[in-house]
Amino acid sequence: MSFNLAIMLRESARSFPGKDFLRYAGGRLSYGEADELSSRVAASLRGRRLPAGAKVAVQLPNVPEFVLAYFGILKAGLTMVPVNPLLKRDELRYHLSDSDSVMLIHAGSAEAAAALTGLPGIESVIVTPATAGGPGPDADSGPAGTPFAALLTADADPDIHPGAADDTAVILYTSGTTGRPKGAELSHFQLYMTCTLGGQTFGTLPDDISLAVLPLFHVYGLSSILNGATRYGRTVALLERFSAEAVLDAIERDRVTIMAGVPTMYHELAEADIAGRDLGSLRIGSSGGAAIPVSVLRRFEAKYKITVLEGYGLSESASTVTVNPGAASRKFESIGKPLWGIELRIVDPDDQPLPPGPGHIGEIALRGHNITKGYYKRPEETAEALRNGWFHTGDLGYVDDDGFVFVVDRKKDLIIRGGFNVYPREVEELLYRHPAVLEAAVVGRPDPRLGEEIAAYIVLRPEAGQTAEDVRSWVKERIAAYKYPREVHVVAALPKGPTGKIHKQTLRNAARGTPSATRPESPTIPEAQIPEEQIPEEQRRPS
Repeated sequence: MSFNLAIMLRESARSFPGKDFLRYAGGRLSYGEADELSSRVAASLRGRRLPAGAKVAVQLPNVPEFVLAYFGILKAGLTMVPVNPLLKRDELRYHLSDSDSVMLIHAGSAEAAAALTGLPGIESVIVTPATAGGPGPDADSGPAGTPFAALLTADADPDIHPGAADDTAVILYTSGTTGRPKGAELSHFQLYMTCTLGGQTFGTLPDDISLAVLPLFHVYGLSSILNGATRYGRTVALLERFSAEAVLDAIERDRVTIMAGVPTMYHELAEADIAGRDLGSLRIGSSGGAAIPVSVLRRFEAKYKITVLEGYGLSESASTVTVNPGAASRKFESIGKPLWGIELRIVDPDDQPLPPGPGHIGEIALRGHNITKGYYKRPEETAEALRNGWFHTGDLGYVDDDGFVFVVDRKKDLIIRGGFNVYPREVEELLYRHPAVLEAAVVGRPDPRLGEEIAAYIVLRPEAGQTAEDVRSWVKERIAAYKYPREVHVVAALPKGPTGKIHKQTLRNAARGTPSATRPESPTIPEAQIPEEQIPEEQRRPS
């Protein structure tokens, strides 16, 4: 079967040629313009006689050139490799080499230039300051590369490469928190099905305007937001980076109706001053990437007067796996139910399915139309993840009697203290209920007697007047003795990845007293305001 994901842009351009597709700082592009410009990019790429399926890496923030490059690459029958703009030289070199990329489209940073040194056969295409933020006239190409504007000078070729539906459209690299990042191969059909069914389930309206503040190089931004909007002819308001003020300005300016974000974004927006703001265009929100604390969810919804539906997905599942139904039937703390055509089950360590109920926690396993073809050039790791026809997510959870799915924690985040399982999310939910706690994260650290001990890192509200000991004592009164954190560290900020997810590996390194891995998106943990507590022996025994 012949199918190319870029047909979504072509069909929307036929239906809504003059409708705004992209709104961004300094301008806007209609569907018709974006279709023509991306066809110019495709023609330029074809002119380089790259073989079908050749990998083209794109290292850009949320700017129009990212979108034009994406659809141009697909139209030309090539494979897109989105890359985090914050990666340092060695990290970028790894992604380029591992993916066998033959071209890098980037913003001309010194890091990118250094990464390309000594890598043979990779063409550099620069999005210069003159073109970044919107296609414009030809400009100086900057450090050793072709200017992106040159890709727009070719005559638009209306042809879309008639590849197979199972051809790899995108290679998305996992975060690499448990090892070197792996490239998950996603096909044209998998990405199409995910955004089509996600939009149907979520309830897309013709005049919706989606906010794209989540990075487009991440599966949530690329699949759920950009692909979803393109599929249904929605307008996308692009923001290069998140700040509460920038988001509020965009909602007012562009009349945004759909807000998609991760929990830390909703947390900051719940704390923001919105006095005098006209935010009445918002109609619904979605949250993913990590579990959103119920207290944060309730505060945001009360302030903005909209419902935020929590969902679940991974890079390996082309984003959405489950989503909560509407406000009337959703369940708090649940990630909802699987999309049509996706099977989900809970399995024990022997891969046997478990019955419903919170007493039967196991690993979440998936199969269906959206599951990755495998990890690029990694047959062993592919076989390990795709066992017995099911993709093993590494997430722990359970399904209730009504079919709602609950994620308890990441399998790697599970803390086993003195033989007892402690799920950090449960402790974090309790910490967020404390009026003095602004943000919280819980990790385990090695302990010679108990195996692991529980450590909490918290950010306190400036006006709270509370100490770490106050918070620890409060939690101790409200949770089983083996679950409360024996160490509570007050920090200035929690380390976060590019999508705003809290980076727990950095916290685990801090708890163990080891240096954090070099990650530009993960700031060093500030020194705690109190030393590690010396807990009496009798309090350290699990009950």
